[in-house]
Amino acid sequence: MNKLTVRDIDVRDKRILVRVDYNVPLNYKTGAITNDSRIRASLPTIDYLLEHGSKIILCSHLGRPAGKPSEEFSLAIVAERLSRILRQPVGFVKDCIGPEVDKAIGDMKNGDILLLENLRFHKEEEEGDDAFAQALSKHGDIFVDDAFGTAHRKHASIVGVTKYMPAVAGLLLEKEIKALGKVLTEPPHPFGVLLGGAKVSDKVGMLNNIMGKVDTIVIGGGMAATFLKAQSYEVGASLIDDSIDATAEIIEKAKKNGVKLVLPDDVLVTNEINDKGATENVDIAHIPPDKHIVDIGTLTITKFTKALEKCRTLFWNGPMGIYEIPQFSEGTKTIAKIIASMHGTTIIGGGSTSEIVTEMKLCDKMTFVSTGGGASLKFLSGKALPGVEALLDRNAKVN
Repeated sequence: MNKLTVRDIDVRDKRILVRVDYNVPLNYKTGAITNDSRIRASLPTIDYLLEHGSKIILCSHLGRPAGKPSEEFSLAIVAERLSRILRQPVGFVKDCIGPEVDKAIGDMKNGDILLLENLRFHKEEEEGDDAFAQALSKHGDIFVDDAFGTAHRKHASIVGVTKYMPAVAGLLLEKEIKALGKVLTEPPHPFGVLLGGAKVSDKVGMLNNIMGKVDTIVIGGGMAATFLKAQSYEVGASLIDDSIDATAEIIEKAKKNGVKLVLPDDVLVTNEINDKGATENVDIAHIPPDKHIVDIGTLTITKFTKALEKCRTLFWNGPMGIYEIPQFSEGTKTIAKIIASMHGTTIIGGGSTSEIVTEMKLCDKMTFVSTGGGASLKFLSGKALPGVEALLDRNAKVN
């Protein structure tokens, strides 16, 4: 990565504004954090700054509060969890700009940590508002972006603040770019990609960009319905992406490039997408017109396993079925265990996929688990990430 990192600058006795990604999954009935892996992923940067005597001001978003304060999306619960993990107090302030924030930062000593309230309580954050970015920039002497999960956005706290203060990468952001960069530049072959989830449109750019590098593409999840439809199969009441033409082009490109495209042979279908829906395992040639595809079938699990086990490099993004409903999750769980047992390089592409392997306690069995779903897909599409492009280049001088 040709960008300066937090290791390249003097942070001692400085106020460091750190953009983290604490958009953690919550149980909204109990208000509890159900997965704190994104919080833990930020620890290397926080520990580095603590060791070097910085004042650490953390900022993040959580959920979709639509530009106004909401108790449901408050980061107070994250401050409590971070405090327990670090075993030291983490201050919290109920806004991210304004007099209360200025006073809290003014009272900080070296080694103190302060978490600001949800950035998205201000609509100006997602709008990339310049005045809001300037107000945020006054909180620190140096900006450290450690939020890879939002690096594909042009929000005020990601790109806007870089106009007003020296901006460098955090250790997590650096790790993400290096790990995903190897997929594009030097993947050991055979190189395979396993894709699931609902939308083909989210992954078209990535598929086109890696077509000359990948050996095998395996398609499951809701995406499979669109791929099957593009080959004139009946897919019943399954949701079809609006990318049928793009899907057909990908199928054709795979043939021309000698890429093995692996699709389901059988699927699990139901008439109701809930935990009471009756299920049936059917061949793809006999999908009932009134039923939904909700998981890959038993024969397909075996087929996918054989294809994946040949890979020395594997990138996985997207579940194989509707994972949130237990009776539709068997395909995803089985494939996750297979990937965890592989001896090659296994990279999990963030989003719900990283939450799945974390829930299954398989993270330590994977080579790398990304924290950014949309960001990782955009990066692998060969597109520049605004949050990375805005950082200082490696040859820049910082006063």
